[in-house]
Amino acid sequence: MIQHPDYPNIHQEYINGLKSWDRKAQFEIYKLYYRSMYNTCIRIVGVPEDAEDVMQEAFLSAYSKINTYSGKVSFGAWLKRIVINKSLDLLKSRKQILISVEEADLDLKEEVKNDETDFEKISMESIRNAIQSLPDGYRIVLSLYLVEGYDHEEIAQILGISGSTSRSQYTRARQKLIELLRAGS
Repeated sequence: MIQHPDYPNIHQEYINGLKSWDRKAQFEIYKLYYRSMYNTCIRIVGVPEDAEDVMQEAFLSAYSKINTYSGKVSFGAWLKRIVINKSLDLLKSRKQILISVEEADLDLKEEVKNDETDFEKISMESIRNAIQSLPDGYRIVLSLYLVEGYDHEEIAQILGISGSTSRSQYTRARQKLIELLRAGS
């Protein structure tokens, strides 16, 4: 594998070990990346038990596809893409991936108006709970954009939607999140 100069891999020894199905390398990679990948997964699937299942599948998939890792992106970014795809596969299998724009319009007829809500007093747990209560389509786009740092074109590619749909889902997700936080405060 040619190492890309922009993404030097500090865990190259373990990555090399994955190619020979070295159990120690698998364990070390798992320890290094599990928590951050689990956090990504739980934000998408929303259910801890499902996230655990997805994580097992994602790591096994990464181990078996390690020869496709070219080093053009960081190993963590490559693994995160597998985790996201496996998470979305789970939701697709349940036919829960995205609500339509028409359904979103029905839910959000009224514009969010500025009011006296003091958002500084809202706890992180309240925000997390509000995000988890969003419809899947909203939660996924919001998480991919705000938390994972993908832009709308990347989200569109990941989800198989247009960039404008990603932007509108994000806008509606943000509005719905504000409504939920206002209602809970």
